[in-house]
Amino acid sequence: MIDQLDKIEKRYREIDRKLSQPEVATDINQVQALSQERAKLEDVVLKYRRYKKVVKELDDVKSMSTGGNDEEMSSLIKQEDAALQEELDKLTEELRLALLPKDPNDEKDIIMEIRAGTGGNEAALFAADLYRMYSRYAQGQGWKTDIMSTSESGIGGFKEIIFEVRGKNAYSRLKYESGVHRVQRVPVTEASGRIHTSTATVAVLPKAEEVDIDINPDDLKIDVFHSGGAGGQNVNKVATAIRVTHMPTGMVVVCQDERSQLQNKVKALSVLRTRLLDIERSKQEEEITSKRRSQVGTGERAEKIRTYNYPQDRISDHRVNINLHNLPRFMEGEIDELVDALARAEHERLLEEQKG
Repeated sequence: MIDQLDKIEKRYREIDRKLSQPEVATDINQVQALSQERAKLEDVVLKYRRYKKVVKELDDVKSMSTGGNDEEMSSLIKQEDAALQEELDKLTEELRLALLPKDPNDEKDIIMEIRAGTGGNEAALFAADLYRMYSRYAQGQGWKTDIMSTSESGIGGFKEIIFEVRGKNAYSRLKYESGVHRVQRVPVTEASGRIHTSTATVAVLPKAEEVDIDINPDDLKIDVFHSGGAGGQNVNKVATAIRVTHMPTGMVVVCQDERSQLQNKVKALSVLRTRLLDIERSKQEEEITSKRRSQVGTGERAEKIRTYNYPQDRISDHRVNINLHNLPRFMEGEIDELVDALARAEHERLLEEQKG
């Protein structure tokens, strides 16, 4: 670990030297690239410098403890030694975490897909509740959301909703949400007051850029048709809805929420590109390892990851065996406590793998 940290600190000093050179200072692109790299290294370097200082202070304290001090001085030295050791242990753990391999997608924007599962209209209403929850969370983080495609049910729910989330570290915070979400509650349509169990599936995909995956235009079949549903006479008069079919995979993406054909086409291709990249990434992961993916991490979409129990006011995440209460607040987007717990569990798993 120390060798890695020495290399990082050396690179940090090298960047500072380069930024002070006149020929670099006048090159905007180089300054920007170096400044971004420096910003990524700064937190680790500052922690490492504090770590080295604490190690030296501990050595000094230990040398004092062998000097035949009186009882009061010995007590103070022991207290100082304990406090420094505690700080050193904390810094060591933080530096280990900082050196863990980074998920290359963590800083990407995402496309989220929520689909009603078992439970009919109640499942569609639950899908709408989940969309609202994530929208509120994104709003609280200062992120932007943009609906890409919707398929509504008759009573205000969603059979499917696809939307984009743009913002710093969106994927790193929401990647744990992929999977089957289960709700237990009395549906608004249930006259007898019986509790029903319904599900919705959530997929969180790092948004693909055009440079990430190349789509051959000859592989696409693009159909234009009239939008259905709400939107007024203008929407229904002009054919603006787009259906894109990727012939090699049979994958179909429909976008009809925008008023212009071009906007719908751009969104449809963005969703298609992201889904194809996800398939490619999944293939690569299977080639790298045949073992089952950890339930904490990106989450397996076939797994039931969480239960929302309304009668008992409880949210249970089955991957980390955590139960939280105040379900109404959670559904308003206050999900950080659970996201933090999932991130910690993932870090602990990676640390164990590193030690092994």
